[in-house]
Amino acid sequence: MFLLNHPILRLLFAAQALYWSCSIIGITLTSLAGLRLAPWTVLATLPLALLVLGNLLAVMPLSVAMQRHGRRPALMLGAAVGVAGGLLCAVALQQGSFALLCLGATAIGVYQASSGFYRHAALEAVEPQRRGRAAAWVVGGGVCAAVLAPPLAVGSRDALAVPFAGAYLVIAALAALGLLTVSRLPRGGAAAPRPAPGALRLLMARPGLRAAVLMTAIGHGLMILVMNATPLAMDACGFSTASAATVIQWHVIGMFLPAFFAGPLVDRFGARRVAAVGAAAIAASACTALSGVEMAHFFASSLLLGLGWNLMLIAGTTLLAENHAPQERGAAQALMELCNGATAVAMSFGSGALLAGVGWTAINLAALPLLALACAALWVRKAKPLMA
Repeated sequence: MFLLNHPILRLLFAAQALYWSCSIIGITLTSLAGLRLAPWTVLATLPLALLVLGNLLAVMPLSVAMQRHGRRPALMLGAAVGVAGGLLCAVALQQGSFALLCLGATAIGVYQASSGFYRHAALEAVEPQRRGRAAAWVVGGGVCAAVLAPPLAVGSRDALAVPFAGAYLVIAALAALGLLTVSRLPRGGAAAPRPAPGALRLLMARPGLRAAVLMTAIGHGLMILVMNATPLAMDACGFSTASAATVIQWHVIGMFLPAFFAGPLVDRFGARRVAAVGAAAIAASACTALSGVEMAHFFASSLLLGLGWNLMLIAGTTLLAENHAPQERGAAQALMELCNGATAVAMSFGSGALLAGVGWTAINLAALPLLALACAALWVRKAKPLMA
């Protein structure tokens, strides 16, 4: 009830729902739009990869802007660039321009970067003992997107004469609503000092903070790797766009619905235990995908993938907040989002090449050693004393 009555958390919940609605439509259709316009099949996932690259390039400038001016102006800027990105992609499809599609996707990545700070803003709005629940509540805004966005993706795909163009106009409209939502956040607030030279290196020297960054980066990267490849893998197996949208819908439900119990679990049992369960869920997802390519395999593996991502993200975000001082907040949050973006870029670029080269099996096999690395970081974190 406390979270429902908190005005800032309600706004951040709504903003997250709107962003993820844009993201789900893009996830469902962008690789297929890329396949339609790309000069070579191997480049089909390049627009998605550039979206993630745009995210990576925007994280630090947005973080600096938040440190100087507070959350609201930077979050509004991110949503405004998202509007422009959706419009550019729609024009690209009308003109048959792969280059313009890539440019628009990169702009949408700036919106993605700004949305990554929503959960960090939630932590700053509550008491320390409620951080897990606050982060989870905001992440849980994606549940609304999971219900609404896939039908929007299917319905808008052929709404105009040029396939996919209508979907990107929907993305632009949703981003505009997101802009209006974040414009209602309080002025100022959440500003922090500029990080000192070498701050990121010093932060990564802390075992607890390093484990937090690593678990979210690996969880996020693997989610991007498999999720980007799933619509193409299903297309190769003869499934329709509607079937792919259904699988992505349940994947996103798996990403967000667990937030409503993951937050209390983190607050009660600690971030390390919850993160370990998340890693186990992604390992189970990979094993399920390796066992077959029927609709049930895609469905179950995508659901487990979303669950694991959720647990690792919420646990990692909460652990991060426990391992930095208030004056280090901007640097620590930027470090986490930079690492998430860097792994996502690598996985996005790799997914198309892996799928075209060695196939769906290799993509899922790649998850297992990375999950082992994440669990090793958690073990090291447990064996060493906490650094504040």
